[in-house]
Amino acid sequence: MKPDCVVLVTGAARRVGAEVARHLHALGCSVVLHYRHSADDANRLAASLNAVRENSALTLAADLSSAHECARMVTAAAHWKNRLDALVNNASSFYRTPIGSIDERHWSELVDGNLKAAVFVSQAAVPWLRLRGGAIVNVCDVHTERPLPQFSVYTAAKAGIVALTRALALELAPQVRVNAVSPGSLDWPEQPVFSDEERRAGEAAIPLGRLGTGHDIARAIEFLLFGNDYVTGHVLNVDGGASLVSHWIEPR
Repeated sequence: MKPDCVVLVTGAARRVGAEVARHLHALGCSVVLHYRHSADDANRLAASLNAVRENSALTLAADLSSAHECARMVTAAAHWKNRLDALVNNASSFYRTPIGSIDERHWSELVDGNLKAAVFVSQAAVPWLRLRGGAIVNVCDVHTERPLPQFSVYTAAKAGIVALTRALALELAPQVRVNAVSPGSLDWPEQPVFSDEERRAGEAAIPLGRLGTGHDIARAIEFLLFGNDYVTGHVLNVDGGASLVSHWIEPR
């Protein structure tokens, strides 16, 4: 697969998803930018990309907790240029769920926003991807290997994405390759998920000495989409070596 293709990126309005979309666009891809609430951010990003190359970016709103919405979004993305070559399942929900406080709303938000979204978007995309010999890259998390305390529901959802990646790689071969990128600590989320002390400990625990960036993730996705068509079912850690060290966060 060459980078003159159509790629759907979920959760593409801001942060990592936006950086992935920018990077793939710079390689020559046309990009479909999914968003849920961040319409202004998504539309600004699309406008900036279309200013570089006309009709090369499209925005689509969808609530990916709904299987119907997943299918509707993929159909609209594929009909834009009558093709879909690649899918990046990046959309995610992330927050603490200390045991004893978990309720069904937390379960639904975190499992639906991560695992369910990846399952049903992928399912809708597969017929289009098979036609193009395409690829899927899922975004999971290195903390499925070394879980963070108090994030059990999020961790379970992301672990499900790792399993989904490997299962789909077998089921969809040889027409469609399926891999995953597993980020470590990236630029800290805007919402106060971690304390200042936890952030300092997290940064100190990274062997390469810095937080990851959206660009680090985007380059890894580029490799899995275009760099080697003999790789499938692989989970690529992009974490500065953090998964090699012990926990940096303590329960509180």
